[in-house]
Amino acid sequence: MGKWLFPLALGVLLASGRAALATNFTGEVVDQDGHPVPNAVVTLVPDSKTAMPAASTRLATDKTIDQRNETFLPLVTLIPKGGHVTFSNNDQTTHQVYSFSAAKQFEITLARGEKSQPLAFDAPGVAALGCNIHDHMIAYAYIAESPWTALTGADGRAAISDVPAGNYRAVVWHPKFPPGRELPSLRAALSGDSTRLIITMKLLSSAPTSRSHAGSY
Repeated sequence: MGKWLFPLALGVLLASGRAALATNFTGEVVDQDGHPVPNAVVTLVPDSKTAMPAASTRLATDKTIDQRNETFLPLVTLIPKGGHVTFSNNDQTTHQVYSFSAAKQFEITLARGEKSQPLAFDAPGVAALGCNIHDHMIAYAYIAESPWTALTGADGRAAISDVPAGNYRAVVWHPKFPPGRELPSLRAALSGDSTRLIITMKLLSSAPTSRSHAGSY
């Protein structure tokens, strides 16, 4: 128990050994078979959080989550704490978007072609999003506290530029991480012109449905 997802391998490669005031960080996430893992959130938390600026100083504060072909787009949306999300229905049917998550609770009905008012996401964490009409629809809003947070692309890489040199915890979240469990975190000493962190993770074979996330995300 408690080992559904864990780091199996960790490599830190420094492109330069000389001292630097800031580092270009790349977090590379692969699964147990060595395949790139998209839609993983990589966040760097400094040892001294008092020196950490607000996430909104680097992350866009206004995001849109679309609905097309009975699908939320994108699957994972990265929002700074205090940011806003607008829900847009470009589908051919009505949707009832909801979240029962501790990070954000709401329920809105959107007819075809409608947009919601911007919703504030003020608490850090993960909000699982669903549709009361279409149970197969699911998406996630990751509300970040650290400004040094990024989402992996199709190549499994998350790039964060100009990170102050120092000691950090690199925390990784993914939709296939079992809700309610402590997120894996790794130590990362950032120095030099660039730092690359490789994390191998064991993932669940499929993501749970939105309703099973309601009490934990």
